Amino acid sequence: MRDELHGRTVLGVSNISFGLPQREIINAAFFTMALQNGLNAAIINPNSEAMMRAYYGSRVLMDQDPQCAGYISAYGGQTAAAGGETAGGVSLSDSIGRGLKERAREAVRELLPERDPLDIINREMIPALDRVGKGFEKGTVFLPQLLMSAEAAKAAFEVIKEQMSRTGQSRQKKGRIILATVKGDIHDIGKNIVKVLLENYDYEVIDLGRDVPPETVAEAAEAYHVPLVGLSALMTTTVPGMEETIALLRKRTPWVKVMVGGAVLTADYAAAIGADRYCRDAMASVNYAESIFAEPRD
Repeated sequence: MRDELHGRTVLGVSNISFGLPQREIINAAFFTMALQNGLNAAIINPNSEAMMRAYYGSRVLMDQDPQCAGYISAYGGQTAAAGGETAGGVSLSDSIGRGLKERAREAVRELLPERDPLDIINREMIPALDRVGKGFEKGTVFLPQLLMSAEAAKAAFEVIKEQMSRTGQSRQKKGRIILATVKGDIHDIGKNIVKVLLENYDYEVIDLGRDVPPETVAEAAEAYHVPLVGLSALMTTTVPGMEETIALLRKRTPWVKVMVGGAVLTADYAAAIGADRYCRDAMASVNYAESIFAEPRD
């Protein structure tokens, strides 16, 4: 069914299930298998929920739905944030909210001749990120959209940094935070998401990478004298490495607060291994950092 011969395929999906009970089950399974094997077009009932779920779900898993925009539009209770990258006339704030990376760059360049860079950041970019973050917490914005918005903001920040470097201006960092995926764990997508958001909120992130031994984390915390360390673990087998790292931080850097996250963790589990805060997602990490850096420090 694949198009090695440069042809295209169309299929009347429901023919497969004649004579069987609960035909929709067979039809949806067959449709999914056909899509996986290169089907280009199908004759289906668009009012069949099972068929439409198979369609939207398959497109996501086959990487045919950029940023899951179609899926989110169908099942997220809203219009997806993704849009045309060349959407002209869209404001900087809306560009960030919709995750329009190229338009965010253009919008910043349009604003810079008449607005101070710090004013653009404080009055346009940070409020836009805050709105997206609150939407994520409420369940009206989803992870692909959150990442797209963060990337759009990052692109806009790069333009502003270039301008500020030319004029000798600088935006003061709120402080340093260490991030690491613990020893034995090679997964770092969650940590990387947290890093992008923290950097957009003006934190300097010292990323120690993945599979990081406890000694390395403690040495970095001592060397940089950071007030906050974020640890990530995705696998159950690596949580003991997180506990070991926290214990070493308590011994060598007792002033440090430790936030933890990862698919295998819960708030109770995090408390049991000595963490100060369990952060269920990237925005929770940002919110905790904001509370820590708002406290008076020596």
